[in-house]
Amino acid sequence: MQHSTKDDRQSNGSAIQLLKRLFNLKADTDKVGTVDLIKSNVEFQSANAWTLVFAILIASVGLNVNSTAVIIGAMLISPLMGPIVGVGLALGTYDFLLLKKSAKNLAAAVLISVVASTIYFLL
Repeated sequence: MQHSTKDDRQSNGSAIQLLKRLFNLKADTDKVGTVDLIKSNVEFQSANAWTLVFAILIASVGLNVNSTAVIIGAMLISPLMGPIVGVGLALGTYDFLLLKKSAKNLAAAVLISVVASTIYFLL
């Protein structure tokens, strides 16, 4: 039976310290910058609207030909995450104005999506 020495305990301690340092999520987090970035991505502007229309058209083609890969690709280029993350941040921080703005932009994005897919499937 081996006994742990002082060197073994120090190496275990340094290994634990290394793991704590590697997996510490708070060390290099810019909370203010993150919130500002999320708030700036909530707004649904013209470029996002066109990107959404084309993403929905690609997703509709994927649904038409029963291609999971095409549908996933359309999800990847879709700009819907901005308003969705904005709603999550607003609910998490009790920011009613951000919630209202995010929900309005999300509703506009859903409306654009439904109209674009309806037009595709009617043609």
